Amino acid sequence: MPDYDYQSDTRPFSQVLQDIGVKDDPKLYLGELVNAFGERAFGALMLFFGLMNIAIGIIPGTTTILGAPLLLMGLQLMVRQDQLWLPRWALRRSIERETYRHGLEKVLPRLKMMERLSRPRLSIMTSEVSEVLIGVATFILAFILILPIWGGNLIPALIISTFGFGLMQRDGLAVVIAWSAVGLICVVGLVVWLAWTWVSPYLLPVWHWAQGLLPQTWAWFTGLF
Repeated sequence: MPDYDYQSDTRPFSQVLQDIGVKDDPKLYLGELVNAFGERAFGALMLFFGLMNIAIGIIPGTTTILGAPLLLMGLQLMVRQDQLWLPRWALRRSIERETYRHGLEKVLPRLKMMERLSRPRLSIMTSEVSEVLIGVATFILAFILILPIWGGNLIPALIISTFGFGLMQRDGLAVVIAWSAVGLICVVGLVVWLAWTWVSPYLLPVWHWAQGLLPQTWAWFTGLF
């Protein structure tokens, strides 16, 4: 596998993708993408795998496959690993560069529009401490992703994608939006749990009473005929 070093951190992400496409090598390796994204490899691949979970996560078994790399990325962010590590067999996976170019033509205009709206800001939200916290959140959300919960992949995948975009672009506002979504989920979960804890002692006796009443009501109704 060729070892490219694009030093991509100083260029717009869309430009990095275009520079990858113009290379002469007919094969495009995952390892090349990791090298090309540089320190942004974490954010870029979090964005990629998160969006893939949203797009095809409804297919049984896919969330387990797509969530596993995110678990690994979250763990590496937690331990402050500077360079993303992936297994060698994964780095050697490749696609045709011509196929890559055709796909890039379709998404590049939208990507450039998103980049125009994004800019480095709120640097505290993409600091080293923040990256560790994002790693913790990504690890937990990825663990939820791989659980066999129908429809349970959408919100975690969307949050991971937003974290990834924020890290990739050094856009603290995107990270704030992602954390706000995490906070909202926690609040809703807490409210539901408290409501059930407080209400269930009153609802369960009513439910048991209704269950006992149903056979009697059915017997009375059938007796009329």
